[in-house]
This record gives sequence, C-alpha cells and structure tokens, in this order.
Amino acid sequence: MNRRNWLLAHAALGATLAWPGLIQAQTRPVRLVVPYPAGGPLDTVARLLADKAKDGLGPVIVENRPGAGGNLGADHVAKSAPDGHTLVMGAVATHAINPWLYARMPYDPIRDFAPITLVARVPNVLVMNTETAQRLKIGSVADLIAYARSHPGRLNYGSGGNGSAGHLAGEMFKAQAKVSMVHIPYAGAAPAQLGLLAGQVDLNFDNLAAAAANIRAGRLKALAVTTAQRSSAMPELPTIAESGLRGFAVDTWFGLFAPGGTPADVVQRLNEVFVKALQDAEVKARFAQLMAEPSPTTPAQFAAFVQAELAKYEKVVKASGATLH
Repeated sequence: MNRRNWLLAHAALGATLAWPGLIQAQTRPVRLVVPYPAGGPLDTVARLLADKAKDGLGPVIVENRPGAGGNLGADHVAKSAPDGHTLVMGAVATHAINPWLYARMPYDPIRDFAPITLVARVPNVLVMNTETAQRLKIGSVADLIAYARSHPGRLNYGSGGNGSAGHLAGEMFKAQAKVSMVHIPYAGAAPAQLGLLAGQVDLNFDNLAAAAANIRAGRLKALAVTTAQRSSAMPELPTIAESGLRGFAVDTWFGLFAPGGTPADVVQRLNEVFVKALQDAEVKARFAQLMAEPSPTTPAQFAAFVQAELAKYEKVVKASGATLH
C-alpha cells in the first residue's frame, strides 16, 4: 500500500471510530423508544423528529414500549448498549416524577442516562367549569385563592390520577397559595376533563392542547397557564406566577436521552442532528398545532434542567403523599 492510500485508509478508520453510528446508520437504524402508547403527543413528536433526523442519522425507527407510567420503556434504554443506536423520548414523568412516586424504580434517572436535548414543553392550564366560575364569581387566580381561603375544603379539583401532572400541579398550588382543596382522581386526563365539564369537580390543571377547544367554546374558564412564561398559543392568559404565586412553574416536557456511558462525541452528534430537526419549519408548525414550545438545549443545559426538575418534584410528590407500586 503506498503512502497516499495508507493515509486515506487511516482517515476513514478515524471517522468510523469517531462515531460508528454515523457510518453504520444505513445498515443499522437508530431506535427511538417512546415509553407510552402510540397516538399521544409525545409519540407524535417522536415520529416527526425521527423523520427529520434521518438525513443526519439514517433510518430512525420509533418503537412504543408503554408500561409502568413510562418506566418500562425508559428502563429498556437505560440497559441498552451506549453506542448511540438506542434512544428514549423521556418526559417529566420518567425522569422527574416517577423516581419519587414509585416505591421501586428499575433505573436511576441521572446515572443511567446521557441527556441529549430538551425537545418540547407543553403548557398546562388552570381551568374551571364556566358555570361554577360564574356562580362563585371567580374570574382570576386571585379570586380563586380568596374564595378557597374563605371556604376551606369547599373546592375540589380533578386529575388523571394520583401522581399525575395535574394532581401534582394542584398540590403545588395548594401549598403555595396556602389553601385547602379536595383532590378527585380519575382514570386518565380525558375522564377528568369530562368530570369538569359535567360539574363533578370545580377546577382542573389540564393540558392546554386538550382543554383549548372547550376554552374557546366557552365551556371552560381559563384562569392562567402553569408555565413560567405565557404560552404563544394563548398569550392573553397570564401565568400563575404573575398572578400572585411567584416562582410557580409546572409544565409537561419531553426530552431525548441515550443510555448512560454513551461517549460525549456521540451525544454531541445526536444533539446537533435533533436540534437541527427542531428548527425545521414543518416541525415548528406541527408543534404549534400541539401547542408545544420547541425547546432545544445543549446536553449540559438539559442535564442541569433534569436535575432541577427532579429536586422540585421530590418536594411536591412527598408533600402529596402519592405512591405507586
């Protein structure tokens, strides 16, 4: 082999070692595990990004592995080879809530994962049954807090179940506002919204995308969004934080993780590909329909975000007393 061919061969080998997945992507696809059933917002986002990432990674196959509140699919990825070929679309539940909610966890949300990027944040919204709000003369968060303080235990709120995002948002609200309200758990977010519409409960902390149609139709009265910033989907709604409960921030978020121990250069390459996908015009338009805010980050920023969310929900879950086995 002459010197020129020798140098070319070694350059090709170096590129392969830098990220073998980049070379092998066409023959060995990347698997993106969604730890929830097909058809939900997280699944929709995963499939959209998988399609956009194929130019940089080759085929990206979405695989649904639901079960145990997302723990089943997340654990599968935690125990997969750290080579960049198996990823999970994690969420606030899998990486911030479940570790405190479940008596036993099959994985450590920090040690067993390599954060790639935050993907999206979906606002929740504090909504009341419109007739109830009118009857009780509640038109704002301040009105709600004043009524709840003068009528302790009179108001109730529904959620998709013990330990759900809606439940924990309610518990955080109760603690910060220093009010007493009764929690009514339903078997899922959809039944909880039906209960609110029927007047079985007075208020919910619901997903904005799920509640939007009934807000616009006047069947639900929206008081505020639960996120730190206003939602671009309904910018007229104030945040709970700016309505008097400073620092209040609860949202549903999705993010990409690789198994713990994945090399930093592999994580960086994955970050570049998926951040580029999040900046695509079609992706942004679809996110707007889902009322999701694209939220790309660096791996380090996402790691710090997950740590902060984990610490926040430790206090909330323990205060709520919610546990699952």
